[in-house]
Amino acid sequence: MTNHGLPTHDTLVRFSNREQAAFFSTLRKRVDGYFKENNISRHADARMVTKTVVMVLAHIVPFIALIVFDIPFWGQMGIWALMGFSLAGNGMSVMHDANHGAYSANPKWNKWIGWNVNMLGGTVHNWNLQHNILHHTYTNIAGKDNDIDGAFSMRFDPHQEYHKFHKHQWYYAFLFYSILTLYWGLAKDFVQFNKYNKEGLNRQTPQQKRVTLMKIIGIKVVYFSLLFGLPIIVGGIPASWVIGGFLVMHFFGGLILSLVFQLAHVVEGPEFPLPKANGEMENSWAVHQLQTTANFSYGSKFINWYVGGLNHQIEHHLFPGICHVHYNAIAPIVKETAREFGHPYYEHKTFREAVVSHVKMLKKFGTPPLDEIMG
Repeated sequence: MTNHGLPTHDTLVRFSNREQAAFFSTLRKRVDGYFKENNISRHADARMVTKTVVMVLAHIVPFIALIVFDIPFWGQMGIWALMGFSLAGNGMSVMHDANHGAYSANPKWNKWIGWNVNMLGGTVHNWNLQHNILHHTYTNIAGKDNDIDGAFSMRFDPHQEYHKFHKHQWYYAFLFYSILTLYWGLAKDFVQFNKYNKEGLNRQTPQQKRVTLMKIIGIKVVYFSLLFGLPIIVGGIPASWVIGGFLVMHFFGGLILSLVFQLAHVVEGPEFPLPKANGEMENSWAVHQLQTTANFSYGSKFINWYVGGLNHQIEHHLFPGICHVHYNAIAPIVKETAREFGHPYYEHKTFREAVVSHVKMLKKFGTPPLDEIMG
């Protein structure tokens, strides 16, 4: 099966449904009204600052303890696992808001806090292009949203090319999820940098591109030097232990990050619409976000805290510039307004329910398309 008819990177996709403009206009007024009436900022508050300190320390303190104290092998592996959980937490709760400009009204604070992405082994430049531009603009549109069509081994969309091995993806998917941050740290930034340059998505001048590439290389050198050099040279820990621990950290961090993001879009409910031949989408941008996104575990205090509001992806996609600590408060406004205008509002009540739904979609997209069966 081929993927003829899918939009490519140079396809101009437009959201021009003016008849649906009233929905987002009304919703913005109501959300703006919430912040004005309560006299609160859209950005971080004491809850967010506290979480930032906790998340950063939860990554740094265990690493220092690893170097300073004489800890047996399994204790060290436990510490690396804890660092994996904090790695994912930092990515979801801290750097994500900052790189959306939602953490602070001051761009400089967002920039510096956004560099927290380096704790994941990644770099800001490519993340902004893939996530902020491609994913948030073209959510669940095959050929445009790199979050659903970036991996040959996985089929997250009914429009993507099918391969026979996809029928097993609901078995091996979680293994691939677990190497996400490891791949990110080792190769993804270089692959994406080259890809986005070729596609013209990176609008930098040749000189700026060279500087960006040198920054990416420099960040990688510092990252791996610290994570391997300090434990081995300063802590005197065997290199094999450090390598093993590093893999444990990325196993947990990658698995959590990948799964949380998949539970927002590749589950039952959200759709995978394609543009018309002229590049126009059927719905407006805001309605498209409702059509392609789902919430989960909205009643869990721990999930709300740990995943940085990414279980409220509907609110996040509609208002990425609002700090996630406010999503619980504005969610009823979004839900009520969506229902009022007759638009969908997809949600799964629990984490388990969302995971089961995701596995069902992996099985569905791993099933041979009709033309493959007939053909």
